[in-house]
Amino acid sequence: MIGNVLVTGAKGFIGGHIVDQLLQRKDVKKIKVIDNESAVCTKIFYIAEDPRIEYYNLDICDYENIRPLFEGINCVFHLAAETRIGPCIDNPILACNTNIIGTCNILQLSLKFGIRRVIYSSTASGYGLANKPPLREDMLSDNLNPYATSKLAAEDLCMMYNKLYGLETIALRYFNVFGERMPEFGQYAPVIAIFKKQMRENKNLTIVGNGLQMRDFVYVRDVANANIMAAQTSSENCANIYNVGSGTKVSILEIAKMLNHPYKFIPPRAGEALTSMADISKIKNRIGWHPTVSIREWLQK
Repeated sequence: MIGNVLVTGAKGFIGGHIVDQLLQRKDVKKIKVIDNESAVCTKIFYIAEDPRIEYYNLDICDYENIRPLFEGINCVFHLAAETRIGPCIDNPILACNTNIIGTCNILQLSLKFGIRRVIYSSTASGYGLANKPPLREDMLSDNLNPYATSKLAAEDLCMMYNKLYGLETIALRYFNVFGERMPEFGQYAPVIAIFKKQMRENKNLTIVGNGLQMRDFVYVRDVANANIMAAQTSSENCANIYNVGSGTKVSILEIAKMLNHPYKFIPPRAGEALTSMADISKIKNRIGWHPTVSIREWLQK
């Protein structure tokens, strides 16, 4: 049983799908949402309509104003973050305030109000360029920018709150998430969303470099399900970090060819990994989660 939940960043791409799945459950009576709508990568924020949902336009860094919302909550899904790599590089203080201090606020209030569990949305970007795929959770981090650094620092906070204070926490490291309602704007919008937008506007698909970069694409509804399953797994699986990916890799060029649309090549980006692929044996074995929809299947539909 999940119970009453609080979801931070629930108006975003992944958060919205988590809310959709929570609404399908009879054991979820109330959903409180904290989202300050600061993301600029989407022009339309997703809002599910249901009498069980309460929306609050607040910042997770505003400890006193978000404090009352934790009353009566059983589980927190924490997705709110500064996710734009460019702005994080330009303003690392913003990245650290939101991703570290904001997460500490969520954890401290969860502890204070006796909340059972916090599910933290993390990132695979912390693997950087130094680790050889398939990427495992026990590999050393290789943080290349303030975004990755701040997100993994928040992971450490989650693990510490579990081990020191007994607050159950799980961190999920997402790989390349795709699916319905993908953001189409911003430098780091998912490549599939960018391709869809270019097709709609009858423009050539833009492939960075030679397009042979291999990526692990994971379906957004599978990612949402990983969160739901993490909320229900046994306590012995907490204080752990889990990869959430497909465990497979597909090249950007292959995706462009599958779309059967004209494409062109643009200059490569510095510091971009050639291959990224998750080892998902840990989440399979401990939580029982596995991906159900591949990028090839989704594109064919």
